[in-house]
Amino acid sequence: MLVSVVIPLYNERDTIEEIVRRVKAAPVECDLEIIVVDDASDDGSFDVALSIDGIRSFRHEHNQGKGAALRTGFEQAGGDVIIIQDADLEYDPKDYERLLAPIFDGHADVVYGSRFLGGPHRVMFFWHYMGNRFLTLISNMLNNLNLTDMETCYKCFRSDLLEGMKLRSERFGIEPELTAKFARRKARIYEVPISYYGRSYEEGKKIHWTDGFTALWCIIRYRFFD
Repeated sequence: MLVSVVIPLYNERDTIEEIVRRVKAAPVECDLEIIVVDDASDDGSFDVALSIDGIRSFRHEHNQGKGAALRTGFEQAGGDVIIIQDADLEYDPKDYERLLAPIFDGHADVVYGSRFLGGPHRVMFFWHYMGNRFLTLISNMLNNLNLTDMETCYKCFRSDLLEGMKLRSERFGIEPELTAKFARRKARIYEVPISYYGRSYEEGKKIHWTDGFTALWCIIRYRFFD
């Protein structure tokens, strides 16, 4: 079985090489295809990506957002299963085995890696935590789910779920959009605990409180208007 790891990349020159190394070292019994999509970085990230052996790299000429980068990566993915992997070091590919197991065992179509199910995580940003829980609650209410971490990067799913699925989000709205559309397709969604090594803004964290309002609109939009 082939697993495609899609890595959206924007201004992560200092981490992209290390995260690819960790992906390659992930303890999984399957083949991994690594796809990096640079979203018009201006810090030389794409040049670093091009220098890394054993991956496929693509680039947007203009910055469009994480959702757009993921759409490009999904179009290029040839695997039976897709894993979304951020280019920073907040999420650990050592958790791939845990993410893939419910799919490989035939129990799940989609697996979310939850930062709130007991795995080790850095303690910080109370209001980010509250915002995440609020957005997850609203998403759960509208999609009739009981996820604990809708906004997680780690979403692992069978690639055939994307057939005929029109993804529209440009930025971080891709998280609630994927959730709504997986739910609409009656996909079997599982959650597993993962580790989380969050960054501060000084260390390069990019998501801001304004993205929370966008996510709220996306939850409503992709449940009722798309």
